[in-house]
Amino acid sequence: MKKATQAVLVVIAALSMVGPGTYATSALAATDAPKTMTKITVGVIPIVDTAPIWLGVKKGFFKDVGLDVTVQPTTGGAASVPGVVAGSYAVAFGNYVSAMVARDKGLDLRYVANGNATAGTPDFGAVIVKKDSPIKSPKDLSGKTVSVNNLQNIGDTTIRTVVDNDGGDSSKIKFVEVAFPNAEAAVENGQVDAAWILAPFLNSAMAHGARVITYNFSAFDPKLDIAGYFTTGEMIKNKPDEVKAFKTAMNKSLEYAQAHPEEVRQIVTTYTKMTMDQLTKMVLPIFSPEFNRAAMKKLGDAAVKYGTISKAPDLNVMLP
Repeated sequence: MKKATQAVLVVIAALSMVGPGTYATSALAATDAPKTMTKITVGVIPIVDTAPIWLGVKKGFFKDVGLDVTVQPTTGGAASVPGVVAGSYAVAFGNYVSAMVARDKGLDLRYVANGNATAGTPDFGAVIVKKDSPIKSPKDLSGKTVSVNNLQNIGDTTIRTVVDNDGGDSSKIKFVEVAFPNAEAAVENGQVDAAWILAPFLNSAMAHGARVITYNFSAFDPKLDIAGYFTTGEMIKNKPDEVKAFKTAMNKSLEYAQAHPEEVRQIVTTYTKMTMDQLTKMVLPIFSPEFNRAAMKKLGDAAVKYGTISKAPDLNVMLP
């Protein structure tokens, strides 16, 4: 635990977050429903990406498999990583590069369920510039200052790949940290030349005239998984029934959310300050229980290439 605690202090700043059809995973039949309930707390960032778990709790999907889930809003990795390691959270939500970084530093974090994926073009995340900016394409970001919410994470890793693929030189980009709520202002006042920004802040920036240079998630890979629900290897080993139950209910929640976008928008208004009008205009992530391992390998390889992690992650261990 001492080693794990030390590793937490190194990586918690890196972990934050920063995504049809009818569902196929059935809950237990009423006659088979567990007679006792296991209470667990799940740490999530209160954003659109985590709508499925809120919806699943409301619909009773977790109770159907014997889990009494408390959804605990977090600010990101500064709370979720040590919370999971210490056992305060049974499971938490986080993006995949964050977990790669954590594992690279010695933390045995493993995913039990997927969370969200890129929606394609347009997407719920993008790199924006001022309306009159001379930056016209990803390669033009070479030599410019670009903000991301966390350095050496999924934002700059995907942006650098897109820039290099467009013929630019991503090594000449100066990345700086700016929180998503402040990114639009940072572009407008010239603090940065471009900013990586997610919905709903993306929608606000575009409404005020900002231009999208790249939807970096989908440009990196059109089927890229962004984030999921992770726990510790110890939890998976010692409480396999709870982990299996969570996975079953979470997968059902993801499939239900994908099939019912209006219910997703409605549930988001219950745990954020967003209005239905804002949500109606917003691109929603793709919610799917299936992991795209090919895109995940590509993401891990890019993280190694740009020095975010020291070696390619073992997806056979990191993913279910």
